[in-house]
Amino acid sequence: MSAATFDRRNGEGMIRKHSTRRRIVFSATVLALIAVIGTTNPRNDLPSAGAIAAESRVPVEPPRRAHVESVQQALPSSPPVIPVVLPMRQAVTDYVEITGNAASVNQVKLLARVEGYLDKIHYEDGQFVKKGDLLFTIQQDPYKQQLEQARAQVTLEQAALDYAKTETARYTALVKRDAAAQIEVDHWNFEREKAAAELLSAQAQVSIAQVNLSYTEVRAPFDGIVGRHLIDPGNLVGGGGQQAALAEITQLDPIYVVANLSEQTLLKIRQNLGSRRLTLADLQKIPVDVGLSDEQGFPHQGTIEYVAPAIDSATGTLLVRGILPNPNRVILPGYFVRVRLPMGKVDQNALLIPDRALQTDQGGTYLLVVDKDDVVRQRYVQLGVLMGALRVVTSGLTAEDRVVVGDLWRATAGTKVTPKPTTIEAVTGSADKGSPQ
Repeated sequence: MSAATFDRRNGEGMIRKHSTRRRIVFSATVLALIAVIGTTNPRNDLPSAGAIAAESRVPVEPPRRAHVESVQQALPSSPPVIPVVLPMRQAVTDYVEITGNAASVNQVKLLARVEGYLDKIHYEDGQFVKKGDLLFTIQQDPYKQQLEQARAQVTLEQAALDYAKTETARYTALVKRDAAAQIEVDHWNFEREKAAAELLSAQAQVSIAQVNLSYTEVRAPFDGIVGRHLIDPGNLVGGGGQQAALAEITQLDPIYVVANLSEQTLLKIRQNLGSRRLTLADLQKIPVDVGLSDEQGFPHQGTIEYVAPAIDSATGTLLVRGILPNPNRVILPGYFVRVRLPMGKVDQNALLIPDRALQTDQGGTYLLVVDKDDVVRQRYVQLGVLMGALRVVTSGLTAEDRVVVGDLWRATAGTKVTPKPTTIEAVTGSADKGSPQ
């Protein structure tokens, strides 16, 4: 082994000895500190380093939900306060609601009544027009000339009549002086009567010519809307028995509503009427309420205008037609409408409740009522007509039932509540008892 090698290994040996010595000193110091701590804390209250590390790794468990719920249940709670009302008693007319369609009172095809070329159109397609407004003009010159010719013929016939009267008078005087034969008098009497008749005929021709001239102007027969024109200017119209329509005009005010009553409904109405039978004047006083498919209730009112005398054997229904004003042209012919007719019976003690209190599920329409023990109960009901904000209940409800009308989300079947009596007027926001809608 060389000297260099020996020295290097000897140095490493010395370094190792110094490291071992330092470790021994450090370990002795730590043990001394632990001993001192142990004597100053005989109860061993301070946790060890290992215990501290273990505790830092264990998560703190939050209070259990069951424990929280048990505490909440142990706290005292009062039943929720729920507004309730008693049903309102009111006389209500029984109605039947059926579906039907709107129809125009008048719908006319405008035809050319004289032959000629269509000269001019005086309206825009789809325009609303008044009765008497000029719509079309047919070539007028030939008819004006015919009128002048007829008037000239009247003048001619008037002159012939005057001449015949003069000759009759003259020959009558001559006969009295025996200066002429009686046959001459008779001849001029004939000529006079003939001229008078021809004058009447000529005057009639003047009237005919005037009428034909008036036919060259096609005017609106009533207030309404004129559809698109069907023939353009320059075409020959009214010739050779031609009946092609120039356009079509429809009256919208008033307007019809047509519906069909089933045989069962008709029999029930007659049963309600008893032995009383209605005349046409009575029928025309019966109100008809109408509503469109997108409207609430029945905002349009009219009267019955016609009832068919027999039931249609093919459908088993009776046609009923009502008429109602339509000044704003809200209802158009062909619209689907809802029609309500009185059944001829009045319920003097009908029960009404706010319509907002009604709820619906798979079992039907129901109300929530509070019984004598202040427990909410679910009650299925049958409904009648809607009167303003109130709904008629025909079955399933009594006059003593306390109906829940507010905070419906807090009132569930089987829940005990504190009922708070209120009034229907306060619930609906008006003292109006309602009218049929």
